[in-house]
Amino acid sequence: MPAAASGRSAAGQLITERFSAQLLSGPPARSAVAVTERLLAVQGQDPRGARLAIRSRSAGLTAADVDRALTVDRSLLITWLNRGTLHLVRSEDYWWLQPLLAPQLLTGNARRLAQEGVSPAGAEKAVAVIEDSLAAEGPLTRLQLRDRIAAAGVRTEGQALVHLLMLASLRGIAVRGPMAGAQHAYALVRDWLGPGPAQAPGAQDPDGRDKALSELARRFLAGHGPASDRDLAKWAGLPLRDARRGLTAIASQLAERDDGLADLAGLRRDRQLPPTRLLGSFDPLLHGWVSREPVLGQHVGLVTDNGLFRPFILVAGRAAGTWGLRGQAVWLDRFGELRDDVEADLAAEAADVGRFLGLA
Repeated sequence: MPAAASGRSAAGQLITERFSAQLLSGPPARSAVAVTERLLAVQGQDPRGARLAIRSRSAGLTAADVDRALTVDRSLLITWLNRGTLHLVRSEDYWWLQPLLAPQLLTGNARRLAQEGVSPAGAEKAVAVIEDSLAAEGPLTRLQLRDRIAAAGVRTEGQALVHLLMLASLRGIAVRGPMAGAQHAYALVRDWLGPGPAQAPGAQDPDGRDKALSELARRFLAGHGPASDRDLAKWAGLPLRDARRGLTAIASQLAERDDGLADLAGLRRDRQLPPTRLLGSFDPLLHGWVSREPVLGQHVGLVTDNGLFRPFILVAGRAAGTWGLRGQAVWLDRFGELRDDVEADLAAEAADVGRFLGLA
C-alpha cells in the first residue's frame, strides 16, 4: 500500500475509534448518567446543547430524563470545571473533579470580578450571602440569588453576578443542581449532595492529587481515546505536566500503539462511521482534542467562531452543515448537496430532536 494511502487509512481508523469512544457509533447508552460517565464532563453553559449531547449518544431518552437526573435522582449536576467553563458531570465524580480542577481558576475569577467593579470584600460578602441564602431557603435560581446579593449592597450588574456565583462554586459551596421550572437552580453542596466520600481522590494532599490525575487520565481516554497528552491537557485545562503525570500513572493500563497516542487496553472500539446526526451546540466531539480538523475540515469557521460552537450536521463522520430551531421547527443549512438517503436520515433526526425536546 502506498505511504499516502496508508496514512489516510490510519487517520480514518483513528477517527472511527474516537467516534466509538464518544458513543456516536456502536451501541447507544441507556441513560443520561451512562453518557455522562463515558464522557466524564459535558460542556454545559448551553443547557439545550448539553441535553442534545445526551440525545445523540443514547436511545429513547428525553430532555425530561436529563432534568430528572438533575432534580430528582441528584445523579447529575453542573458546575465550573474544565477550562473555567460550566460542565455537566455525575454527582459522584464531583468530589474529585472539583478539588482537582477548580482551585486553579480562582486567580482568573478574582481578576474578572475586579474588572466588573467588585472588590475582594464585596466578593466575600456575596459568597456569604449565597451560602446563607441557600442554607436557609434551599435551592434558588440565578435571579433569586441576584436579588439577595444586590440587597446586601454588592454589585451584580454586567458579568459580576455570574462571576460571584462562579466563586461560590469554585470554593465548593454551591453547584447548579435541580431544575426550577425552566431555570437551573443553585444548591448548597453539603445539603444537595451530602458530606461526600471520606476518601475522595481529589484531596489537596500530593497523593490525593496523583490519584485524581490518574483517574482523570483513565476516564478521559474512555470517552476520548486514542488521544495525546496535549489533548488531555487542553480538554481539562491543566498544565501539560499534569496530563503527563496522569497518563504515566496508568501506563500499565494502556494499549501498545504505533502512532504514539494513548488508549486504554482491552477496549473493543467500533470502527464504523457514525450514522447521520444532528449534534448540538458545544458538542463534546469538538472539545476532546487539540485539532478539530478531522471533523470540521475546511468548515471550522462556519461551525466555530469567537468561542461559539454552533449545532452542526454530521454526515459520514464530517461536518456537512449547521442547524438550529426556529420556533418548533428544525432548520438546516447544508454546506453542499446531500444524497437523498442522507436527506431522509436528516428528516428522521429532526423529528427525533423534536421528540427529545418535547416540541409540539
